[in-house]
Amino acid sequence: MAKPESWSDAERTGRLRRERARLLKTAEEFSELESELRNAAELLDLTAEELAEAQGASARKKLEEVMGELEAETGKLEGRVEDLNLRRMFSGESDGEDCFLTVQSGSGGTEAQDWAAMLFRMYLRYCEAKGFGAAVLEESPGEVAGLKSATARISGDNAYGWLRTETGVHRLVRKSPFDAGHRRHTSFASVFAFPVADESIEVDLNPSDIRVDTYRASGAGGQHVNKTDSAVRLTHMPSGVVVQCQSDRSQHRNRAEAMAMLRSRLAQLEREERDKEKKRMEDAKDDITWGRQIRSYVLDQSRVKDLRTGMESGNPKAILDGGLDDFIKGNLLAGAGTESGEGLAAG
Repeated sequence: MAKPESWSDAERTGRLRRERARLLKTAEEFSELESELRNAAELLDLTAEELAEAQGASARKKLEEVMGELEAETGKLEGRVEDLNLRRMFSGESDGEDCFLTVQSGSGGTEAQDWAAMLFRMYLRYCEAKGFGAAVLEESPGEVAGLKSATARISGDNAYGWLRTETGVHRLVRKSPFDAGHRRHTSFASVFAFPVADESIEVDLNPSDIRVDTYRASGAGGQHVNKTDSAVRLTHMPSGVVVQCQSDRSQHRNRAEAMAMLRSRLAQLEREERDKEKKRMEDAKDDITWGRQIRSYVLDQSRVKDLRTGMESGNPKAILDGGLDDFIKGNLLAGAGTESGEGLAAG
């Protein structure tokens, strides 16, 4: 940042500032943690010595209480060490960036569209719990219930790093509320997280390659209904990438957000081209159906299982309310997925 040429590029300067702030924060946490661990170790040693020499039941009881408090504090410090260890997983090129997160319903009709809506809500709740910002850019409602697709822009520290392992197909098994016989149904929906593109990656966007469609944004009726074609859908003809945005009443702002999303999707493809060891995203565009699941949610058995790590939970309600931390941490530590969103992005 001390180099004069760095300040001629505002975008690069902003990235350097954010990276510097993250590095300083991590360094300060290491320093604080080292000091606290050293103090805790010394106190534990002193307390253990006093406990060995204590006379009388009351003295021993008091020292045992102090020892218990110190052990509890050490447990908290251990948790902080684990959090710092987890941050090693955020060393990818784009892990520190904001990201777009798209949920798309798969095979299963109304059931799948309802499942897509449940998943989208789950991620919004997760982001709320993590302190991430989540701006809903597009929601395409299903014919009867739920969502055909939805996209949000997630902002926060290491937003893409946290969410990249969620890319893949999610399978739901439950007794359907849409089936009069309450029979078991299996539904699928895909999730795709991709980082917001920075300016360091050149993306060749030829206006003639982009088809622009406008349409009336869906939403509440009455006075809130949108009476203009403010929603924007962009189709990049060479790659087949389609993005859409309807979050604003202004078509101009929706178009700008959709262009940012399109650049990010194309930048994602460019990242994969630059690293031949990673699978091409197009290779992973299979049907959203059997054989591509990363996680199964079996509600009538109260079981959620991640098929990559084998991790399970018996509390699907908590998971669907955004309690994803254990699953995401497990996948990060196991190295599931890649920094570029390898392998399971579905159409």
